[in-house]
Amino acid sequence: MVNILGIQILGVLFGFFMMYYTFLQYKKKEFTIKEYSFWFAFWSLFVIITLFPQILDPLLDTLNIGRALDFFIITGFLFLIFVVFYTYTIARKNQIKLEEVVRNIAIKRK
Repeated sequence: MVNILGIQILGVLFGFFMMYYTFLQYKKKEFTIKEYSFWFAFWSLFVIITLFPQILDPLLDTLNIGRALDFFIITGFLFLIFVVFYTYTIARKNQIKLEEVVRNIAIKRK
């Protein structure tokens, strides 16, 4: 018999909610079919790993990480750092473009 922990139930519910939310975004035409497919596959993998965390044991042994939760915390921090940096670079590019547009408008008005 499989012993499912409370955190696993929460993880599965979250995964299913995100699958549904992804579907809604696709139906609203806010996601393309490629984006929908990627995110749906991502959340499906999330649910599978949540239900069967022992799938990660070979990876955890290779990386010498004791618990799967430690792996997820490390991965989460790395992902958040990447997202913040990526968002900053996009904002910076937009700022430079906006400054150029404002400069061109100011030059045309003189």
